[in-house]
Amino acid sequence: MAFMCATGKHRKPGRVKRTTAQAAGIAALTTTGVIGTLAASPATAAENTAEQTGLTPVISVGDDIAEQIDAQAAAQQQAANQKAAEQAAAKRAHELREARARAARAAERERLNAFVIPIANSYVSTGYQASSSLWSSGHHTGIDFHAASGTPVHAVGMGTVVSTGWGGAYGNEIVIRMADGMYTQYGHLSSIGVTVGQQVTPGQQIGLSGATGNVTGPHLHFEARTSPDYGSDVDPVAYLRKHGLDV
Repeated sequence: MAFMCATGKHRKPGRVKRTTAQAAGIAALTTTGVIGTLAASPATAAENTAEQTGLTPVISVGDDIAEQIDAQAAAQQQAANQKAAEQAAAKRAHELREARARAARAAERERLNAFVIPIANSYVSTGYQASSSLWSSGHHTGIDFHAASGTPVHAVGMGTVVSTGWGGAYGNEIVIRMADGMYTQYGHLSSIGVTVGQQVTPGQQIGLSGATGNVTGPHLHFEARTSPDYGSDVDPVAYLRKHGLDV
């Protein structure tokens, strides 16, 4: 004789079916890390049920535990986002510091490679190789910049002082070996403000103009030379113009 279930009535699922569902639920909970955060009481109850019935229980998660898991996940995501933001900010700050340092180095190189006029707001009063009996060579070996006594005299570029002191007809003079291998000479000074071996930079004050030596009035005598010695002069105007100055 066949037995039929009454309408609207259903038999409970078999043990195999229940066990499969339970195992699937536990696997899902393990994957999400829920089992590790469950309260002790549901786990204990599940163990007691298993001992009494011999069946593998399906662990159900209450709303409060689910909310705790969601909150924990949200907190972890927020912490990860904050850490990523801090790392990105640190990287941008490092890149900005590097860019500023590169710009500062470039500006310093540009400054050190620049040339300036030895007397600010002045002009050439006597040109190169002008003829006159005033000079022992019969011609002018440099150029004269108009300047009253006591006017600041500046190094035209970066270099090293190789000579200072009395220069005969040049009066008090300074000779500087330039970074490009040339030499510059500053004569007739009333005061010398540097010493031999000193490094100078473009525009640095090295002395004061005057009227020492063989002169008819105060001015700055300026020469460009291939060596520190008299007689190795070249056109100082061409030399300064080569370095970007309008003389």
